[in-house]
Amino acid sequence: MKLTRSLAFHMAVGMAMLAPVAGYAQTATPSAYVNAPVVAPVVAPPPAHGGHCGLFETCASTKIGLGKGDFLIRLSALGVMPEDRDSKLWINGAAVPGRIKTTRQVMPELTFEYFFTDNLSVDLIAASTRHEVAAEGVGGSAHVDVGSAWVLPPTVTFAWHFRPHKRFNPYVGVGGTMAWFHNISPAGGLVQKLNVGFTGGPSVNAGFDYQLVGNWFFNFDVKQMFMRMHAWANDRGGSSGPFIRAHDSLDPTVVGAGIEYRF
Repeated sequence: MKLTRSLAFHMAVGMAMLAPVAGYAQTATPSAYVNAPVVAPVVAPPPAHGGHCGLFETCASTKIGLGKGDFLIRLSALGVMPEDRDSKLWINGAAVPGRIKTTRQVMPELTFEYFFTDNLSVDLIAASTRHEVAAEGVGGSAHVDVGSAWVLPPTVTFAWHFRPHKRFNPYVGVGGTMAWFHNISPAGGLVQKLNVGFTGGPSVNAGFDYQLVGNWFFNFDVKQMFMRMHAWANDRGGSSGPFIRAHDSLDPTVVGAGIEYRF
């Protein structure tokens, strides 16, 4: 009997000691799994120009199109095509049938242009071309060489631009041309001496500018000039051959295409 009480006592003490542990095990909150924080990828900033834009770059600071205050220099390939619309010839003072024919030429051209307003600009072209001159249908001859001459025709044009501050900007213009003839060479034979007088006249033109990249533009331009050429061959006394006088409506059509840069 004593042994039974002792065993019951020890069992009760053991259960009492285990009860807090069991309760703790049942009420304890299990640890939760926490994801590691996600770090956003580092994106490198675009390279800064430091206030400088490359010669062949279109940057945030690059102006689109052309407008007030812009100054351009243009280098073009220039085609000069005299029309020779109307000719008159005199030999020793007597009018004779026939016409003057002037050859066409291609040369480089330099142009300077400045914009007074967004729409209005003025430009000056500088070029010099060499042309050969011949007389046709004179005295039964199909072709008589007269000589050659270089012409310097500076032309000032005021143009109205329709689409300022746009990449494509068409325009029309009016102006005037003055023409000097230099390095004049007579053909020899019938023509021993040759002189060509100063001339000039009005002009009209049309064309467009197109912004390629940065401050670089492409230009295409067509001008129609209206001017007459006055020429004299040999001396009036006849010592160097028959005195020949000629008037010719050159009226050249001038076509240019080139690259320009805005400063």
